[in-house]
Amino acid sequence: MLKLILLVILVPNCFALYPSSGNVVELTPDNFDKLVLRGDEVWVVEFFAPWCGHCQQLVPEYTKAANALKGVVKVGAANVDEHKELGGKYDVRGFPTIKIFGANKNKPEDYNGARTAKDIVEAALKAVKGKVKASLNGGSSGSNDSGDDSDVIELTDNNFDKLVLQSDDMWLVEFFAPWCGHCKNLAPHWAKAATELKGKVKLGALDATVHQSKAAKYGVQGYPTIKLFASGAKDSPTDYDGGRTASNIVSWALDKLSENIPAPEIKQIIDENSFEKACQEKPLCVVSVLPHILDCQSECRNNYIKLLTGLGEKFKKKMWGWVWSEAGSQLDLENALDIGGFGYPAMAVINAKKMKYSILRGSFSKDGISEFLRDLSYGKGNTAPVKGQELPKINRIELWDGKDGVLPEEEDIDLSDVVLDDKDEL
Repeated sequence: MLKLILLVILVPNCFALYPSSGNVVELTPDNFDKLVLRGDEVWVVEFFAPWCGHCQQLVPEYTKAANALKGVVKVGAANVDEHKELGGKYDVRGFPTIKIFGANKNKPEDYNGARTAKDIVEAALKAVKGKVKASLNGGSSGSNDSGDDSDVIELTDNNFDKLVLQSDDMWLVEFFAPWCGHCKNLAPHWAKAATELKGKVKLGALDATVHQSKAAKYGVQGYPTIKLFASGAKDSPTDYDGGRTASNIVSWALDKLSENIPAPEIKQIIDENSFEKACQEKPLCVVSVLPHILDCQSECRNNYIKLLTGLGEKFKKKMWGWVWSEAGSQLDLENALDIGGFGYPAMAVINAKKMKYSILRGSFSKDGISEFLRDLSYGKGNTAPVKGQELPKINRIELWDGKDGVLPEEEDIDLSDVVLDDKDEL
Protein backbone atom coordinates (compact mmCIF):
# COMPACT_ATOMS: atom_id res chain seq x y z
CA MET A 1 0.00 0.00 0.00
CA LEU A 2 2.89 2.32 0.88
CA LYS A 3 4.47 1.68 -2.54
CA LEU A 4 1.23 2.58 -4.29
CA ILE A 5 0.91 5.83 -2.31
CA LEU A 6 4.49 6.78 -3.17
CA LEU A 7 3.86 5.98 -6.82
CA VAL A 8 0.85 8.27 -6.94
CA ILE A 9 2.79 11.06 -5.22
CA LEU A 10 5.64 10.74 -7.70
CA VAL A 11 3.41 10.93 -10.79
CA PRO A 12 4.36 14.22 -12.45
CA ASN A 13 1.91 16.97 -13.31
CA CYS A 14 1.76 15.83 -16.92
CA PHE A 15 -0.03 12.70 -15.68
CA ALA A 16 2.55 10.35 -17.23
CA LEU A 17 2.89 7.03 -15.43
CA TYR A 18 6.20 6.17 -17.11
CA PRO A 19 9.46 8.17 -17.16
CA SER A 20 10.61 9.49 -20.52
CA SER A 21 14.00 7.86 -19.98
CA GLY A 22 12.52 4.35 -19.71
CA ASN A 23 11.65 1.72 -22.30
CA VAL A 24 7.90 2.46 -22.28
CA VAL A 25 7.35 4.93 -25.12
CA GLU A 26 4.84 7.73 -24.58
CA LEU A 27 2.30 7.65 -27.43
CA THR A 28 0.14 10.58 -28.51
CA PRO A 29 -2.02 11.37 -31.55
CA ASP A 30 0.99 13.18 -33.02
CA ASN A 31 3.32 10.17 -33.04
CA PHE A 32 1.02 7.14 -32.87
CA ASP A 33 0.56 6.53 -36.61
CA LYS A 34 4.24 7.12 -37.41
CA LEU A 35 5.62 4.90 -34.64
CA VAL A 36 3.01 2.17 -34.29
CA LEU A 37 1.04 1.88 -37.53
CA ARG A 38 3.76 2.69 -40.04
CA GLY A 39 6.63 1.09 -38.13
CA ASP A 40 7.81 -2.43 -38.89
CA GLU A 41 8.02 -3.47 -35.24
CA VAL A 42 5.41 -5.33 -33.22
CA TRP A 43 3.99 -2.97 -30.59
CA VAL A 44 2.38 -3.63 -27.22
CA VAL A 45 0.31 -0.58 -26.30
CA GLU A 46 -1.36 0.21 -22.99
CA PHE A 47 -4.26 2.68 -23.06
CA PHE A 48 -4.51 4.14 -19.56
CA ALA A 49 -5.95 6.89 -17.37
CA PRO A 50 -3.56 8.34 -14.76
CA TRP A 51 -6.20 8.24 -11.99
CA CYS A 52 -6.94 4.55 -12.57
CA GLY A 53 -5.78 2.40 -9.65
CA HIS A 54 -5.35 -0.71 -11.80
CA CYS A 55 -3.18 1.29 -14.22
CA GLN A 56 -0.97 2.46 -11.37
CA GLN A 57 -0.63 -1.11 -10.08
CA LEU A 58 0.36 -2.30 -13.57
CA VAL A 59 3.32 0.12 -13.85
CA PRO A 60 6.06 -2.08 -12.32
CA GLU A 61 5.04 -5.19 -14.30
CA TYR A 62 4.57 -3.29 -17.56
CA THR A 63 7.96 -1.59 -17.08
CA LYS A 64 9.55 -4.97 -16.43
CA ALA A 65 8.00 -6.34 -19.63
CA ALA A 66 9.27 -3.33 -21.61
CA ASN A 67 12.79 -3.86 -20.29
CA ALA A 68 12.70 -7.56 -21.18
CA LEU A 69 11.37 -6.89 -24.69
CA LYS A 70 13.89 -4.14 -25.50
CA GLY A 71 15.24 -4.62 -29.01
CA VAL A 72 12.60 -7.23 -29.83
CA VAL A 73 9.18 -5.62 -29.38
CA LYS A 74 8.26 -1.99 -28.85
CA VAL A 75 6.22 -1.19 -25.74
CA GLY A 76 4.17 2.00 -25.47
CA ALA A 77 1.55 3.71 -23.33
CA ALA A 78 -1.10 6.24 -24.31
CA ASN A 79 -2.89 8.49 -21.83
CA VAL A 80 -6.41 8.35 -23.29
CA ASP A 81 -7.79 10.49 -20.50
CA GLU A 82 -5.78 13.30 -22.10
CA HIS A 83 -5.92 12.00 -25.70
CA LYS A 84 -9.53 10.85 -25.95
CA GLU A 85 -9.36 10.53 -29.73
CA LEU A 86 -7.01 7.56 -29.36
CA GLY A 87 -9.37 5.92 -26.90
CA GLY A 88 -12.29 6.42 -29.27
CA LYS A 89 -10.37 5.20 -32.29
CA TYR A 90 -9.48 1.90 -30.62
CA ASP A 91 -12.78 1.44 -28.75
CA VAL A 92 -11.18 1.70 -25.30
CA ARG A 93 -13.94 1.30 -22.72
CA GLY A 94 -12.01 0.42 -19.58
CA PHE A 95 -8.59 0.99 -18.04
CA PRO A 96 -6.03 -0.33 -18.51
CA THR A 97 -6.67 -1.71 -22.00
CA ILE A 98 -3.72 -3.43 -23.70
CA LYS A 99 -3.59 -4.09 -27.43
CA ILE A 100 -0.91 -5.79 -29.52
CA PHE A 101 -0.21 -4.37 -32.96
CA GLY A 102 1.29 -7.28 -34.88
CA ALA A 103 1.11 -8.46 -38.50
CA ASN A 104 -2.04 -6.48 -39.27
CA LYS A 105 -1.71 -3.05 -37.71
CA ASN A 106 -5.29 -2.14 -38.71
CA LYS A 107 -6.65 -4.93 -36.51
CA PRO A 108 -4.75 -4.96 -33.23
CA GLU A 109 -5.26 -7.91 -30.94
CA ASP A 110 -6.85 -7.38 -27.53
CA TYR A 111 -4.64 -8.63 -24.71
CA ASN A 112 -6.78 -10.41 -22.13
CA GLY A 113 -4.07 -12.27 -20.23
CA ALA A 114 -2.79 -11.80 -16.71
CA ARG A 115 -1.25 -8.43 -15.87
CA THR A 116 2.21 -9.78 -15.19
CA ALA A 117 5.44 -9.10 -17.05
CA LYS A 118 5.81 -12.80 -17.89
CA ASP A 119 2.39 -13.10 -19.53
CA ILE A 120 2.70 -9.81 -21.42
CA VAL A 121 6.11 -10.86 -22.78
CA GLU A 122 4.78 -14.25 -23.88
CA ALA A 123 1.85 -12.63 -25.72
CA ALA A 124 4.23 -10.18 -27.43
CA LEU A 125 6.58 -12.95 -28.57
CA LYS A 126 3.60 -14.92 -29.88
CA ALA A 127 2.67 -11.90 -31.99
CA VAL A 128 6.23 -11.73 -33.32
CA LYS A 129 6.05 -15.38 -34.38
CA GLY A 130 2.69 -14.71 -36.07
CA LYS A 131 4.17 -11.78 -37.97
CA VAL A 132 7.17 -13.83 -39.14
CA LYS A 133 4.89 -16.68 -40.19
CA ALA A 134 2.71 -14.28 -42.18
CA SER A 135 5.81 -13.01 -44.00
CA LEU A 136 6.94 -16.55 -44.84
CA ASN A 137 3.50 -17.32 -46.23
CA GLY A 138 3.56 -14.29 -48.46
CA GLY A 139 1.51 -12.09 -46.18
CA SER A 140 2.33 -8.57 -45.21
CA SER A 141 5.25 -8.23 -42.84
CA GLY A 142 4.50 -4.64 -42.05
CA SER A 143 1.51 -2.44 -41.52
CA ASN A 144 -1.22 -2.07 -44.07
CA ASP A 145 -1.58 1.67 -44.11
CA SER A 146 -3.87 1.87 -47.10
CA GLY A 147 -7.02 0.24 -45.72
CA ASP A 148 -9.46 -1.46 -48.02
CA ASP A 149 -10.50 0.50 -51.10
CA SER A 150 -13.74 -1.48 -51.23
CA ASP A 151 -14.90 0.20 -48.03
CA VAL A 152 -15.04 3.56 -49.86
CA ILE A 153 -18.38 3.67 -51.66
CA GLU A 154 -18.37 5.06 -55.19
CA LEU A 155 -21.03 7.74 -55.54
CA THR A 156 -22.59 9.14 -58.70
CA ASP A 157 -25.31 11.60 -59.65
CA ASN A 158 -27.65 8.61 -60.05
CA ASN A 159 -27.09 6.82 -56.73
CA PHE A 160 -26.29 9.77 -54.45
CA ASP A 161 -29.85 10.47 -53.29
CA LYS A 162 -30.67 6.84 -52.55
CA LEU A 163 -27.44 5.96 -50.77
CA VAL A 164 -26.71 9.21 -48.93
CA LEU A 165 -29.78 11.40 -48.63
CA GLN A 166 -32.41 8.70 -48.14
CA SER A 167 -30.44 6.64 -45.62
CA ASP A 168 -30.32 6.92 -41.85
CA ASP A 169 -26.53 6.56 -41.87
CA MET A 170 -24.02 9.32 -41.31
CA TRP A 171 -21.88 9.94 -44.41
CA LEU A 172 -18.56 11.64 -45.12
CA VAL A 173 -18.37 12.37 -48.84
CA GLU A 174 -15.23 13.36 -50.73
CA PHE A 175 -15.74 15.31 -53.94
CA PHE A 176 -12.55 14.79 -55.98
CA ALA A 177 -10.92 15.18 -59.37
CA PRO A 178 -8.80 12.31 -60.77
CA TRP A 179 -5.96 14.68 -61.77
CA CYS A 180 -5.82 16.40 -58.36
CA GLY A 181 -2.54 15.74 -56.52
CA HIS A 182 -4.04 16.42 -53.08
CA CYS A 183 -6.81 13.93 -53.87
CA LYS A 184 -4.24 11.27 -54.74
CA ASN A 185 -2.41 11.92 -51.48
CA LEU A 186 -5.66 11.66 -49.55
CA ALA A 187 -6.75 8.38 -51.19
CA PRO A 188 -4.90 5.87 -48.92
CA HIS A 189 -5.91 7.78 -45.80
CA TRP A 190 -9.52 7.95 -46.99
CA ALA A 191 -9.53 4.18 -47.61
CA LYS A 192 -7.99 3.45 -44.23
CA ALA A 193 -10.48 5.72 -42.44
CA ALA A 194 -13.35 4.01 -44.29
CA THR A 195 -12.16 0.63 -43.02
CA GLU A 196 -11.78 1.84 -39.43
CA LEU A 197 -15.17 3.58 -39.45
CA LYS A 198 -17.01 0.66 -41.03
CA GLY A 199 -20.31 0.07 -39.28
CA LYS A 200 -20.30 3.55 -37.75
CA VAL A 201 -19.87 6.18 -40.47
CA LYS A 202 -19.96 5.57 -44.22
CA LEU A 203 -17.33 7.13 -46.45
CA GLY A 204 -18.01 7.83 -50.10
CA ALA A 205 -16.20 9.42 -53.01
CA LEU A 206 -17.69 11.25 -55.98
CA ASP A 207 -15.75 12.21 -59.10
CA ALA A 208 -16.88 15.82 -59.42
CA THR A 209 -15.47 16.15 -62.94
CA VAL A 210 -17.88 13.46 -64.17
CA HIS A 211 -20.85 13.87 -61.84
CA GLN A 212 -21.08 17.63 -61.98
CA SER A 213 -24.72 17.93 -60.92
CA LYS A 214 -24.12 16.98 -57.27
CA ALA A 215 -20.85 18.89 -57.12
CA ALA A 216 -22.63 22.05 -58.31
CA LYS A 217 -25.53 21.50 -55.90
CA TYR A 218 -23.19 21.43 -52.90
CA GLY A 219 -20.98 24.30 -54.06
CA VAL A 220 -17.81 22.32 -54.70
CA GLN A 221 -15.16 24.71 -56.00
CA GLY A 222 -11.90 22.97 -55.09
CA TYR A 223 -10.53 19.47 -54.70
CA PRO A 224 -10.77 17.56 -52.56
CA THR A 225 -13.88 18.91 -50.84
CA ILE A 226 -15.26 16.83 -47.97
CA LYS A 227 -18.73 17.24 -46.54
CA LEU A 228 -20.56 15.56 -43.69
CA PHE A 229 -24.14 14.42 -44.25
CA ALA A 230 -25.40 13.78 -40.73
CA SER A 231 -28.45 11.73 -39.83
CA GLY A 232 -31.55 13.91 -39.85
CA ALA A 233 -29.71 16.86 -41.40
CA LYS A 234 -29.04 15.66 -44.93
CA ASP A 235 -30.28 18.88 -46.53
CA SER A 236 -27.61 20.95 -44.79
CA PRO A 237 -24.24 19.16 -45.04
CA THR A 238 -21.35 20.37 -42.89
CA ASP A 239 -17.93 21.20 -44.32
CA TYR A 240 -15.14 18.96 -43.04
CA ASP A 241 -12.49 21.05 -41.30
CA GLY A 242 -10.19 18.39 -39.87
CA GLY A 243 -6.79 17.09 -40.92
CA ARG A 244 -6.17 14.79 -43.85
CA THR A 245 -4.64 11.76 -42.19
CA ALA A 246 -6.67 8.64 -41.48
CA SER A 247 -6.33 9.31 -37.76
CA ASN A 248 -7.63 12.88 -38.18
CA ILE A 249 -10.58 11.74 -40.28
CA VAL A 250 -11.57 8.95 -37.89
CA SER A 251 -11.31 11.18 -34.82
CA TRP A 252 -13.34 13.99 -36.45
CA ALA A 253 -16.02 11.57 -37.69
CA LEU A 254 -16.40 9.89 -34.29
CA ASP A 255 -16.78 13.27 -32.60
CA LYS A 256 -19.55 14.21 -35.02
CA LEU A 257 -21.16 10.81 -34.61
CA SER A 258 -21.34 11.26 -30.84
CA GLU A 259 -22.85 14.73 -31.29
CA ASN A 260 -25.54 13.59 -33.70
CA ILE A 261 -26.39 10.16 -32.38
CA PRO A 262 -29.99 9.98 -31.15
CA ALA A 263 -30.93 8.59 -27.76
CA PRO A 264 -31.42 4.81 -27.94
CA GLU A 265 -34.93 3.38 -27.95
CA ILE A 266 -35.74 1.24 -24.92
CA LYS A 267 -37.04 -1.88 -26.67
CA GLN A 268 -39.09 -4.73 -25.25
CA ILE A 269 -37.66 -8.21 -25.75
CA ILE A 270 -40.35 -10.07 -27.71
CA ASP A 271 -38.30 -12.64 -29.66
CA GLU A 272 -34.78 -13.75 -30.57
CA ASN A 273 -34.47 -11.15 -33.32
CA SER A 274 -35.40 -8.18 -31.13
CA PHE A 275 -32.86 -9.22 -28.50
CA GLU A 276 -30.00 -9.95 -30.90
CA LYS A 277 -30.60 -6.78 -32.95
CA ALA A 278 -30.47 -4.62 -29.83
CA CYS A 279 -27.58 -6.36 -28.09
CA GLN A 280 -25.37 -8.57 -30.24
CA GLU A 281 -23.55 -5.85 -32.20
CA LYS A 282 -23.33 -3.37 -29.31
CA PRO A 283 -20.33 -2.98 -27.00
CA LEU A 284 -22.67 -3.43 -24.01
CA CYS A 285 -26.38 -4.09 -23.62
CA VAL A 286 -28.43 -2.83 -20.68
CA VAL A 287 -31.10 -5.39 -19.76
CA SER A 288 -33.89 -4.35 -17.38
CA VAL A 289 -36.49 -6.73 -15.99
CA LEU A 290 -39.57 -4.80 -14.88
CA PRO A 291 -42.28 -6.07 -12.51
CA HIS A 292 -45.22 -8.04 -13.90
CA ILE A 293 -48.01 -5.80 -15.17
CA LEU A 294 -50.32 -7.01 -12.37
CA ASP A 295 -47.75 -5.87 -9.82
CA CYS A 296 -46.95 -2.60 -11.57
CA GLN A 297 -49.67 -1.23 -13.84
CA SER A 298 -49.19 0.92 -16.96
CA GLU A 299 -48.42 4.18 -15.13
CA CYS A 300 -45.86 2.46 -12.95
CA ARG A 301 -44.26 0.66 -15.92
CA ASN A 302 -44.17 3.79 -18.05
CA ASN A 303 -42.39 5.61 -15.23
CA TYR A 304 -39.66 2.95 -15.29
CA ILE A 305 -39.38 3.18 -19.09
CA LYS A 306 -39.18 6.99 -18.82
CA LEU A 307 -36.36 6.60 -16.28
CA LEU A 308 -34.49 4.26 -18.63
CA THR A 309 -35.06 6.61 -21.59
CA GLY A 310 -33.45 9.47 -19.66
CA LEU A 311 -30.47 7.30 -18.78
CA GLY A 312 -30.20 6.18 -22.40
CA GLU A 313 -29.94 9.84 -23.39
CA LYS A 314 -27.25 10.42 -20.76
CA PHE A 315 -25.11 7.50 -21.95
CA LYS A 316 -26.01 7.64 -25.66
CA LYS A 317 -22.44 8.32 -26.77
CA LYS A 318 -21.50 4.85 -25.54
CA MET A 319 -23.75 3.38 -28.27
CA TRP A 320 -25.08 0.67 -25.96
CA GLY A 321 -28.20 -1.39 -26.55
CA TRP A 322 -31.16 -0.96 -24.17
CA VAL A 323 -33.89 -3.59 -23.69
CA TRP A 324 -36.51 -4.52 -21.12
CA SER A 325 -38.55 -7.59 -20.27
CA GLU A 326 -41.48 -8.36 -18.00
CA ALA A 327 -40.64 -10.46 -14.95
CA GLY A 328 -41.18 -14.12 -15.69
CA SER A 329 -41.56 -13.77 -19.47
CA GLN A 330 -37.90 -14.59 -20.27
CA LEU A 331 -36.83 -16.95 -17.50
CA ASP A 332 -33.85 -18.36 -19.44
CA LEU A 333 -32.47 -14.83 -19.78
CA GLU A 334 -33.05 -14.08 -16.10
CA ASN A 335 -31.29 -17.30 -15.08
CA ALA A 336 -28.33 -16.70 -17.40
CA LEU A 337 -27.79 -13.24 -15.93
CA ASP A 338 -28.76 -14.20 -12.36
CA ILE A 339 -31.49 -11.53 -12.34
CA GLY A 340 -34.44 -11.52 -9.98
CA GLY A 341 -32.90 -12.83 -6.80
CA PHE A 342 -33.37 -9.39 -5.23
CA GLY A 343 -36.86 -8.84 -6.67
CA TYR A 344 -38.02 -6.55 -9.46
CA PRO A 345 -37.20 -4.21 -11.11
CA ALA A 346 -33.71 -5.56 -11.75
CA MET A 347 -30.90 -4.78 -14.17
CA ALA A 348 -27.86 -6.45 -15.68
CA VAL A 349 -25.43 -5.31 -18.37
CA ILE A 350 -24.16 -7.90 -20.82
CA ASN A 351 -21.19 -7.92 -23.17
CA ALA A 352 -22.47 -10.26 -25.90
CA LYS A 353 -19.04 -10.61 -27.52
CA LYS A 354 -17.16 -11.58 -24.37
CA MET A 355 -20.16 -13.37 -22.81
CA LYS A 356 -19.78 -11.53 -19.52
CA TYR A 357 -22.31 -9.62 -17.45
CA SER A 358 -22.58 -7.39 -14.42
CA ILE A 359 -25.57 -6.97 -12.07
CA LEU A 360 -26.96 -3.78 -10.58
CA ARG A 361 -26.61 -4.26 -6.82
CA GLY A 362 -27.74 -0.78 -5.84
CA SER A 363 -31.13 0.89 -6.14
CA PHE A 364 -33.10 0.89 -9.39
CA SER A 365 -33.10 4.69 -9.49
CA LYS A 366 -31.55 7.46 -11.56
CA ASP A 367 -28.61 7.87 -9.19
CA GLY A 368 -28.18 4.16 -8.51
CA ILE A 369 -28.18 3.17 -12.18
CA SER A 370 -26.04 6.15 -13.21
CA GLU A 371 -23.33 5.19 -10.74
CA PHE A 372 -23.51 1.54 -11.85
CA LEU A 373 -23.21 2.38 -15.55
CA ARG A 374 -20.51 5.00 -14.99
CA ASP A 375 -18.37 2.46 -13.15
CA LEU A 376 -18.85 -0.07 -15.94
CA SER A 377 -17.86 2.49 -18.57
CA TYR A 378 -14.55 2.95 -16.75
CA GLY A 379 -14.00 -0.78 -16.32
CA LYS A 380 -14.61 -0.70 -12.59
CA GLY A 381 -17.59 -3.06 -12.34
CA ASN A 382 -17.49 -6.67 -11.22
CA THR A 383 -18.28 -9.12 -14.02
CA ALA A 384 -19.17 -12.80 -14.27
CA PRO A 385 -19.37 -15.20 -17.25
CA VAL A 386 -22.80 -15.72 -18.81
CA LYS A 387 -24.06 -19.14 -17.83
CA GLY A 388 -23.48 -21.58 -20.65
CA GLN A 389 -21.22 -19.02 -22.39
CA GLU A 390 -23.90 -18.34 -24.99
CA LEU A 391 -26.91 -16.09 -25.37
CA PRO A 392 -29.92 -17.68 -23.66
CA LYS A 393 -33.04 -18.84 -25.43
CA ILE A 394 -35.58 -16.05 -25.92
CA ASN A 395 -39.31 -16.79 -25.92
CA ARG A 396 -41.64 -15.24 -28.46
CA ILE A 397 -44.22 -13.13 -26.65
CA GLU A 398 -46.79 -10.47 -27.50
CA LEU A 399 -45.69 -6.84 -27.53
CA TRP A 400 -47.10 -4.95 -24.55
CA ASP A 401 -50.18 -2.97 -25.64
CA GLY A 402 -49.56 -0.17 -23.13
CA LYS A 403 -52.65 -1.02 -21.09
CA ASP A 404 -53.15 -2.03 -17.47
CA GLY A 405 -53.13 -5.71 -16.62
CA VAL A 406 -56.42 -7.45 -15.92
CA LEU A 407 -56.88 -10.49 -13.72
CA PRO A 408 -58.46 -13.44 -15.56
CA GLU A 409 -62.14 -13.82 -14.78
CA GLU A 410 -63.08 -16.71 -12.53
CA GLU A 411 -65.50 -19.18 -14.06
CA ASP A 412 -68.90 -19.50 -12.37
CA ILE A 413 -69.54 -23.12 -11.51
CA ASP A 414 -73.19 -24.21 -11.55
CA LEU A 415 -73.76 -26.64 -8.67
CA SER A 416 -77.51 -26.90 -9.06
CA ASP A 417 -77.30 -30.27 -10.80
CA VAL A 418 -74.88 -31.80 -8.33
CA VAL A 419 -76.48 -34.52 -6.20
CA LEU A 420 -74.76 -35.41 -2.98
CA ASP A 421 -75.04 -38.86 -1.51
CA ASP A 422 -76.09 -39.14 2.09
CA LYS A 423 -72.58 -40.11 3.05
CA ASP A 424 -71.28 -36.84 1.52
CA GLU A 425 -73.59 -34.73 3.66
CA LEU A 426 -72.12 -33.01 6.68
